[in-house]
Formats: sequence, structure tokens, C-alpha cells
Amino acid sequence: MSKLHLVWLGAGVFSVCFFSVMSMSVGAGEYGAAEALAYYFSAIVPSEHMTMVMDTLRLPRTLCALMVGVSLSLAASLLQSATRNPLAEPGLLGVNAGAVLGLVTGLTYFGVESAQGYLVWSGLGALAGNIVVLLVGHVMGKSSPLKLILVGVAMNATFGGLSNYILLSNQVVLDQFRFWNLGSLAAADMTAMALISPFMLAAIVLTFLLARQLTMMQLGEQQARSLGINTHWVRIGVLLASTLFTACAISVAGPISFVGFLAAYCARMVEPVRLSVQVIFSALFGVCFILIADILARWMIQPYEMPNGVLLAMIGAPVLIGVVRRGGFRSLLAVK
Repeated sequence: MSKLHLVWLGAGVFSVCFFSVMSMSVGAGEYGAAEALAYYFSAIVPSEHMTMVMDTLRLPRTLCALMVGVSLSLAASLLQSATRNPLAEPGLLGVNAGAVLGLVTGLTYFGVESAQGYLVWSGLGALAGNIVVLLVGHVMGKSSPLKLILVGVAMNATFGGLSNYILLSNQVVLDQFRFWNLGSLAAADMTAMALISPFMLAAIVLTFLLARQLTMMQLGEQQARSLGINTHWVRIGVLLASTLFTACAISVAGPISFVGFLAAYCARMVEPVRLSVQVIFSALFGVCFILIADILARWMIQPYEMPNGVLLAMIGAPVLIGVVRRGGFRSLLAVK
């Protein structure tokens, strides 16, 4: 890493720590940053209520934000690199919608209730979405980023329509599904996160193993093959890693869009070429964005809260429109 990268890295780590403390200081109960720090550094004798608020509500929510932010941002970075399309992102391309369809199928027809079931069924749906994305991206290459987004719009509509059709047949599942579908960290559960953490760690390791090959593939298929890279197996690796990331995030927080797009886009501005460096910054940006969104979601309409997915869509959609209008993706497509 260059000196500039180290500066960005230090700023990113500090930001994650700062927003994590802020996340532990906002929400149910009258406990601010000072009380939160004192509690976790054992500087005070906590009451039962304080222990419940910190360990049952705020800590799982903050850890969930870390896991979801990393998962969605790295999934976006992998998809952008594999499709050579800087607008690629699980929410925009229909991968999230595929995961939702898979989970709705499991809930309705197979009575899924456990965290393991959520992970498996959302993973199957995300796998279907990722296969379509990678196939279309391979066919289109990098000729038109907007064409792939249009395919994503069609996939979102198709998967969403099928999910709604299935849900109409089961009122109980519809009520269970309604709030979760907006994307929220409110139901963060330590048991579920402990279950998905090995899968997320495996996907992170796979991401770094694929980073060099994906960087070389930006030169083109023929050049990559001449350097000894098996592009077929690299794409299978991307398919596996991005599916695991998406399933992990969806199973604990529901479908949250635009985090991956924003994080990966910002990471490309810091490091436009080397994916091994780019994914580090993408993860840091993704965690910061979702922590900020979750803090605002709890603060803006107290004593109620806004779903994180709604807030991020309100921020991410105008940014995406601005990027497209300015043609910001063209400069990224020129990177080789």
C-alpha cells in the first residue's frame, strides 16, 4: 500500500470504531456514549436493565451492521470486477430479489423458521440470481453498464412478482415477511450471526484468493488466459463467494440495497486497479455507511425507527442517478 492508502486505511478504521461506539449509544434506554464505554470497559456496576439494553439490543445490532456491511460491499466488489461493470450490485441486479424469493419459498412451502433455514433458502435464491448476472455479464462484457442494470430491473420485477404471488397464499407468512422485507437490523440475533460467521469468513478468504486473478482479468479474457488464469474457475469462485455474502446478509437483515454500490464505488476512487486493496476499502466504506444509516434510522423518528433499507434507498438512488448522468462509470471502464 502507498502512504495515501495507509492514510485512508487509518481514517477508515477510526471511522468504523467511532460509528460503532455511536451505534452502541443510540436506541432504547437512556444510555449514551459515556455509559456504553463504561459498561464495556467494566468501569461501572451495571443494572439488569442496562445489561439487557447493551447485550441484547445494541451489541447484536452493531455486530450485525459490521457483518452486513462487509458482506454486501464485498459482494458488490466481486460482481463489479467479474462483470467489468462498475454499476453492478446485488440489490440493483436482482440478486437480493432472488434471495428473497428463495426465502419466501422456504417460509411458505417448507415451514422454515430457523437461522439455518433462512441461510440455506436465501442462499439458493441468491445463487440463481448470481448465475444470471454472471452469465449476462460474460455475454455483454463491458460494452454497456446500463444494459446490465436493465437486466437487473427485469430480474427484480420477475423475482418480486413471484414472491408476492407466493405470499398472497399465506397470510401468516406475509405478516412475518412484511417488515423484514424492508431491510432492518432491528431483529439482529447473536445465535443467527454465530451461525453465518463461518460462511462469511470463508467467503472473505475466497475473495482474497480471487483478487489477483480478477485484477488480471480486467485486461481481457485472452490476456488473462495467456497469463495462466483459468477464467472459468475464477467465475465459479466469484459465484460461490458472492452467493455466500448475499445469503449471509439477507438471512439476518433482509434485502438492503445500494450499500454495496456506494461502498464499491467509493473504494474504486481510492484504488481503481488492485482488487486486493480495493476490497479492504470497500468493506470499510460499507460498514461505515450501514452504521450511519442504522444510527439515523433509530434517531430520526424516535420513539419509532425507520427500516435501514428505506433510508439507504433514499440516499443511494439519487447517487446512482447522479453517477449515470455524469457518466462517471466511463472513467472506470477505461481502467485496465
